[in-house]
Order: sequence, then C-alpha cells, then structure tokens
Amino acid sequence: MDPILVGKAITTDTSGPVVLLPGYGNRHGLVAGATGTGKTVTLMTLAEGFSRIGVPVFMADVKGDVSGLAVPGTTSEKLQQRLERIGIKDYRNEAAPVVFWDLWGKAGHPVRTTVSEMGPTLLARILELNDTQSGVLDILFKLADDRGLLLLDLDDFRALLNLIATERQDISTSYGLVSTQSIAAIQRALLRLSQDGAEMFFGEPALELAELMRTTYDGRGVVNILAADQLILKPRLYSSFLLWLLSELFETLPEVGDLEKPKLVFVFDEAHLLFNDAPPALQQRIEQVVRLIRSKGVGVYFCSQFPDDVPANVLGQLGNRVQHALRAFTPRDQKAVRTAAETFVANPALDVAQTIGQLGVGEALASMLLDKGVPMPVERTLIAPPRCRMGAITEAERAQVRANSPVGGKYDTPVDRESAAEMLAKRAETKAEQAQAPAAKTADKEDPNEHGFGSAVKDALFGTKRRQGMIETMGKQTARTVGNQIGRQILRGIFGGMFGGKR
Repeated sequence: MDPILVGKAITTDTSGPVVLLPGYGNRHGLVAGATGTGKTVTLMTLAEGFSRIGVPVFMADVKGDVSGLAVPGTTSEKLQQRLERIGIKDYRNEAAPVVFWDLWGKAGHPVRTTVSEMGPTLLARILELNDTQSGVLDILFKLADDRGLLLLDLDDFRALLNLIATERQDISTSYGLVSTQSIAAIQRALLRLSQDGAEMFFGEPALELAELMRTTYDGRGVVNILAADQLILKPRLYSSFLLWLLSELFETLPEVGDLEKPKLVFVFDEAHLLFNDAPPALQQRIEQVVRLIRSKGVGVYFCSQFPDDVPANVLGQLGNRVQHALRAFTPRDQKAVRTAAETFVANPALDVAQTIGQLGVGEALASMLLDKGVPMPVERTLIAPPRCRMGAITEAERAQVRANSPVGGKYDTPVDRESAAEMLAKRAETKAEQAQAPAAKTADKEDPNEHGFGSAVKDALFGTKRRQGMIETMGKQTARTVGNQIGRQILRGIFGGMFGGKR
C-alpha cells in the first residue's frame, strides 16, 4: 500500500520525501504550531491521504475552512512551484468524499446522543458540577436503571430531577443524601445547557458509529466534518462531545491489533480544550483511551498551538509529529519551543530549537514512524499541498454536498419515543385516576334523581349541609311553639301552687 506523502525534507540538499506509513497510522500523532503557520493545511493533506487509501476520517472544523475538502481546488502559479519543488507528478485537483455533521443540524446532519449514552461523568463535566452535585447525578442514573426509565433527552432528565425532588427523603435513605440545593444547582445548569442549544443534541435517532466508518464505491474513505465554529464557543460541550465519541469508539469496536491501515482516523482540533480543568480521573480516562484504542484500529491526531497543551503521558503516545513555527516572544513560548525540541529524535544536521522560530508558512519539523515503529530523525519539511480547495465553501456548495449525503434521510428527522418523561407522566395520571375512583363509586350509589328539578325539590324540602329545608324549619318552629306552651303551663302550675293561686 502506498504511503501518505506529508512533504519533502529540506534539511539538506539530499533529503527526500517525508511519508506516513499506513501501517503506523494508528500510532497517533500531533500537529502543532502558532496561528497562521499552516496547521489546517497539514490536517487537510493528511485527511486526503488517509481517504485515498480507504481510511475514513472524523475531524472538527473549528474555523470553517476545513470544509474546502468537499470541493476541488484550483491551480495557481504558486501551487505549481510548490509541486515542482516537492516533486509531485500525479497531482490533480479533486474533492474528497465528505459528510457534514452539526450538533444543531444547521451546517450538517444533526448529531444526537442520548442522556444514558453520555453517562453521568461526561454530563457532569458539561454541566460544570462540583463533586456533591455529581454524586446526585450518579443517583439519578442509578434510580433510572432501577425503575426501568429510559433517559433519552433533556425532558427525561428534568422528569427524573423532579422525581428526586418529590421523593427526596425516601431516595436519600436508599441511595444517599440528596439536598434541595444540589437539585436546584443541577436544574440551573441544565437551563443554561438548554439555552445553548443542547435540546437538539440529546435525543434520537442517536448517531451510529458505523456511519463514521463509511467508504465510497471506489474504495475511498469518507471524511466526516463536524461544524464546530459555534460549538468551540462552548468549550466544555465541544471537548466532552468529542471525548464521548472517542470513548464510544473505544468501548464498541473489537480488538484487531495492528492492521495494514487504520479503520478510522480521529482528528481532535484545539486539543488543549480537552485537558483544561479536567479532573484527574478524567485525564486518566483520556490517557487510557488514547493508549488502548490503537489496538481497535483507530488513530487519534491532536492539533493545538503548543505541544505542551497535551499532557506528557498522552504526548508520549503520539508517534507521528508535525511541528509548525513557534515564535518565542514570551516565557510561555520559550517553554513550548524547548518542549517541542526535546520531544523529537535529534538530527545532527538540524538545530531544532532555533529552526522552530525560523519556519515559514507551509514549512514544519516532521518526524514519522519508520519500519518497526522507529521514529525518524526530525526533518525540516515542505508540506505537500492538498488537492481540494484551501478555504471555506459557500452555503450553496454545502447544501449540494448535504443533499447528496447517504445519511440525510436517517438523521435529519428527530424521533420522540416513549421514555422517562412520558412514563412518569402516565404514572402520575394513573395515580390521579385511582384517587378519584372512591368518590366516583360513592356518587354512583346516590339517588339518580338527585340532579336537576328533583334535586332542587329535595333540597328545598329536606335541606342541604349548608341550609335547612322546609320540613326541618317547620319541625323546629312547631317544637318551639309546643315547648313554649307546655313550659308556660308548667310554670303557671308551679308558681300557682307556691303562692296559693287557682289552677
């Protein structure tokens, strides 16, 4: 299988091509460099190369210009000069097979997952919960499992929160203490997430990972592009979503060992967002996934401005590296230059630390894995140009690509099946009907003539609970009259006897 051309080494006059061997594409990689130094073009070149050898690619489009992979490029004098300098003879302008995705369904097909699939750990990170509030989230998921309640969308999530608030004392006894303050904090965080547009992200049909591993009829791998220009404004949602996707691949795909080429290449742009504010347990999980997912046939390529944005434990797993220019203007920049220089295999003909600051646009320091997984000495490399457009596409071009997509009919229309919210609503309705049943039975035993004119006559004669009827009033008046007369006769008799009066 032909290797992927990354560029041409220009360290010395006799330097040759720099290539990425397909058999080591699953050993992961790093593309780093300051803004405007050509990182995006390098990612597009790698994505096209993997696609041509039949490897599907998933990558985020943070700035909008990765979308150019979907349309052919144009030839220019500058491009011809670069092709001649690198020695590329079979170059032709062509588009890669692309499927656009978007969490909000605007710039691509909607990407959905369920609350259950996201899980409490990543969901707590998205909601920015503390340890106590995260514990309540663990209880919520356990309660849903115990009671057979499906957690699909945010309505289900809210319904479970309301259930916990209603049965808080019983749940605290069985599962652990749940405070009203924690429930309120989760509800507020959920409101913010909903306002950010996450209502469309949680639901069905959920994304099937097989959709990301498609190939075309002519054997090329499909390049899946996630529109992330708006998503990147919500860093925790962006990083948590991509980490969830990577974790799902890790847990779903079977062990395959080392293949002649990867089954999928996963590109994580703005990689520092994945590790910022991540708790130790989450960082450990990321390291585990990156280390072990290689055996599942998946290659992970991080892209960031500085190489030290990636923790050392993860950085040590990245065998294929491309370092674009860094400007050592600040102590932070100087530290990044030293880190980059120390992570490459030394080349006696090259001063790495000095060269990093001298690289031009489209140049990089590159080190790929050679036979038997041995890293090559670092080379100053002129990066090969991609065959697609190096820039964003128009809305009309995007709409055309989306209309021809093989997955549009499956994901563009949401599905709302019965889940926790509907099930709890039905149970509440059933309880209400059962509570009303005794009153209905009592009503059935009453006189059928109690309503209408007959009821009015009855109320007038016999009265109601609030007022007396005619019969009762007449009876009381008669009793009072008789009582008064008898009373007067008795009094007269008593006083007459006492004072000697006549009968």
